[in-house]
Amino acid sequence: MTTTPDTRPATGSRAVSPGVVGALLVVYVVWGSTYLAIKYTVADLPPLLAMGFRFLLAGSLLLAIVVATRGRQALRMTLRQAGTAVACGLLLLVGGNGLVAVAEQYVDSGLAALLIAATPLWVVVLRALLGDRPAASTVGGLLVGIVGVAVLLRPGFGGAHGIGPLLLVCLSSLLWSIGTVLATRRPLPKDPFATTVVEMAAGGLTMVVLGSIGGEWGRVDLGAVDASSWLAFGYLVVVGSLVAYSAYVWLLAHAPVSLATTYAYVNPAVAVALGALFLGEPLSTPVLVGGAVIIVAVAVVISTEARSLRRQQQLPT
Repeated sequence: MTTTPDTRPATGSRAVSPGVVGALLVVYVVWGSTYLAIKYTVADLPPLLAMGFRFLLAGSLLLAIVVATRGRQALRMTLRQAGTAVACGLLLLVGGNGLVAVAEQYVDSGLAALLIAATPLWVVVLRALLGDRPAASTVGGLLVGIVGVAVLLRPGFGGAHGIGPLLLVCLSSLLWSIGTVLATRRPLPKDPFATTVVEMAAGGLTMVVLGSIGGEWGRVDLGAVDASSWLAFGYLVVVGSLVAYSAYVWLLAHAPVSLATTYAYVNPAVAVALGALFLGEPLSTPVLVGGAVIIVAVAVVISTEARSLRRQQQLPT
């Protein structure tokens, strides 16, 4: 998971160039692999401190890149724009990535990814509560997706740690959805990378503070941290937060949004496969059935919303 840029590209017909295919593969594989990387990271590092420093480091690197390539003027923003970026950082990064990291101490990485895949469904619910009228097929996809989530949350499926960690992942998905909707309805800085710098700074600092309050420093023993945890942490900072996000921003500017957002139902499949391959996570019937139902539902919702947007753009103004 990563931040959602405030980029509003046209969705007209664009040729699918080799660059678009390459960017899609980066987003598919890298964002799908971050769940595995988080699982390795939290094996030896406390979750909130690890994710907090992840985004503080990534934000610092991105800030240096923005200033070097675009100048300080790219960071100009109003107080309202900065306030929205901070709020989105708290919702998307603390509520999204932070809670997922906490939950992945007890939940398989693939299962967490499948539950997070329901995020577009919650976005539809929030938009409906705010007055939007989703199409009938969107509502149908939403209902199907809820069935998939219910399969994954069925009584007793939480294992030795109960259903609590699974509900924490669902809460993470809901908070991510709220942040996504907020980003589309409130003013954000004009430069999406400047927005991300603020989000990463706010989210990273907050997680470090929360981790400190929660006593996570007492769990830090750098000498006992396995090399795999350090490698996973570095991967999250550089590849997960910088490379994949840059590829996604570029993708939104060069491809139809309906194509760019297909990551929402490709990432979980990648995460489940990697979890099974590297960690031996079980591909049980509930995981396969519930995950497949959620992915199909998300595909229906995204394709329906994309068709609706194209029809609106074709209407005379």
